[in-house]
Amino acid sequence: MGKTWRISVAFVVFVALGGSSCGYHFQQTGRPHGLKIRSIAIPMVKSPASTLGFEGAFTRVIREEFIDHSGLAVVSKEEADAVLEMRIDRITSDPLAYDVTQSNVQGGTVNYETDRASGKVLWEERGEKEKASYAVTSDPLETRYNRRMALRKIARTFAKKAYAQTMERF
Repeated sequence: MGKTWRISVAFVVFVALGGSSCGYHFQQTGRPHGLKIRSIAIPMVKSPASTLGFEGAFTRVIREEFIDHSGLAVVSKEEADAVLEMRIDRITSDPLAYDVTQSNVQGGTVNYETDRASGKVLWEERGEKEKASYAVTSDPLETRYNRRMALRKIARTFAKKAYAQTMERF
């Protein structure tokens, strides 16, 4: 009994000392670290890119990420404590091979979040790039569907990055 008790005490002391010396700390889940915001607006993704129609899908994926995983209310710009804006600069589609059995979709973005009350930029990320491949088939509808799924995959990646930047501050 005495040895078990000493091991338990040693473990507790180790955890207390080790936990206090590192950069990790406990935080309420669903709340942004270092920010006092309870709501966020996520307006439609903007894009001068020539590929039309993906903005709504990107916006929906980003909003779903925050709705599903954060404790923040997703509200209109007028009601929000912070506004997350995203702009897609370009989307390109390049063949991966000369037989054109697969193609690559790439998007570059500018993301930033502002405190609506002060107008202060809370974080900004420029030049993010993501890629996703999709199959090009003889059926144009199937190819279009495959491309849309590749774009959705890119949107999910951007959404996770924006969520981490907002909620976890890295």
